[in-house]
Amino acid sequence: QVQLVQSGGGSVQAGDSLRLSCRVLGFNPGLKHCMAWFRQAPGKQREAIATIYTGSDNTEYDDSVKGRFIASQDTAKMTHYLEMNALKPEDTAMYYCATPKGGCSVFTATGTWRLSGPNGPLQSNLNWGQGTQVTVSS
Repeated sequence: QVQLVQSGGGSVQAGDSLRLSCRVLGFNPGLKHCMAWFRQAPGKQREAIATIYTGSDNTEYDDSVKGRFIASQDTAKMTHYLEMNALKPEDTAMYYCATPKGGCSVFTATGTWRLSGPNGPLQSNLNWGQGTQVTVSS
């Protein structure tokens, strides 16, 4: 069974940077996989903000984080990262990593896990990390 263990996060000032980690346990390292990053602010719906497909390293980002956040992966460590730069108070949220329970083979043809569409992260059955809080003060 796949488990996702998150670390990182914390409280920072606007303009600072943080890096979140998401370690993948119980997954065959020989297979390509994919990861989505979500966040949920108090009183708001959970939103998907980034995806990465390890077969191609292709990424997609929501407009709210594009140009500031970078999703990456270290295959040898089976760990994914979300580097968050130029943080804003509106980035304050609980952040989650998640990967499809059914695997990522559906994305092999395009090499990308699209944020939107029928196979998007919000439409997928996912394994979730435990979440980590990011708080950005002005």
